[in-house]
Amino acid sequence: MIEVKGLTKYYGELAAIHDLEFSIKRGEVIGFLGLNGAGKTTALKILGCVLLPTAGDVTVDGIDIARDPHEVRRRIGFLPDTPPLYGDMTVGRYLRFAAELRGMAGSETPKAVAEAEEKTALREVHDAPIFSLSHGYRQRVGVAQALVHKPKLLILDEPTSGLDPVQIVEMREMIRTLRGDHTVLLSSHILSEISQTCDRLLVIQRGEIVAQGSEQDLATKLGGAISTIEVEVAGPSARAIEVARTVTGIGECSVVREGGGVALLSLQGAPDLRPKVVRALVQNGIDLLRIDRGAARLESIFLKLTKDDKASQREVVS
Repeated sequence: MIEVKGLTKYYGELAAIHDLEFSIKRGEVIGFLGLNGAGKTTALKILGCVLLPTAGDVTVDGIDIARDPHEVRRRIGFLPDTPPLYGDMTVGRYLRFAAELRGMAGSETPKAVAEAEEKTALREVHDAPIFSLSHGYRQRVGVAQALVHKPKLLILDEPTSGLDPVQIVEMREMIRTLRGDHTVLLSSHILSEISQTCDRLLVIQRGEIVAQGSEQDLATKLGGAISTIEVEVAGPSARAIEVARTVTGIGECSVVREGGGVALLSLQGAPDLRPKVVRALVQNGIDLLRIDRGAARLESIFLKLTKDDKASQREVVS
């Protein structure tokens, strides 16, 4: 779907990105990680045909973005870090405008707008002016304009920026529903969201790709990035830990917090052990409330890959 070779962009004498190389298969959801100033936004803008590269080759669906950017734009949907919204337009009128701008025939736009609003839960604000919407709804409109013309590739730059915890969960679930219908390239500073949403990761530092692969691949290559599973159970923690330790592959078990009849446990073990942990707990009569991958692992990987800049490490952790 996307092939990038030797991608370089200079601003004057400053190389924002240098010699990037990666490929993305059709239908994948890819997480793009990097500290502020690492070059993420520059790379995404080039892929979105907003900027031209200084050097290198980029093809989207077999089309060179430098030779035929207009044809590439028909195949991509781009949500920049600041959504390109017109406050005086209603949601429905704006989405029609966005569809027509991408070359969609006028007879097709009403259905396309309705489908985009359905995917992004915007039907109830179809006739509302955009300026009257909350920040969360404006982010949804930004995603809707990116997918209204049914693009093959979706580029989302910080789609959860400024959202509250409930809105972040809703945005995550929305992005998950796009899997398969679209190839998605997602940039975010919220590592737990990347961990729970993406198939593979691209990590950029100082304008260069320093690692790429699945979270498990990166953990294996780094040798020492801790893999954890978070388990929330009803009742005392002692019995749950005793049962969890019987699962082959589970190492150290610890209690993160306990109170009010609920215990949150951290188990050292690969995410693919979650089904075995669930079966063991349920078969032993322990009420399971939640199980998920621990966010600490991706944070550990990311900090190791960016360890040269200690000030930046503090920024990521804070």
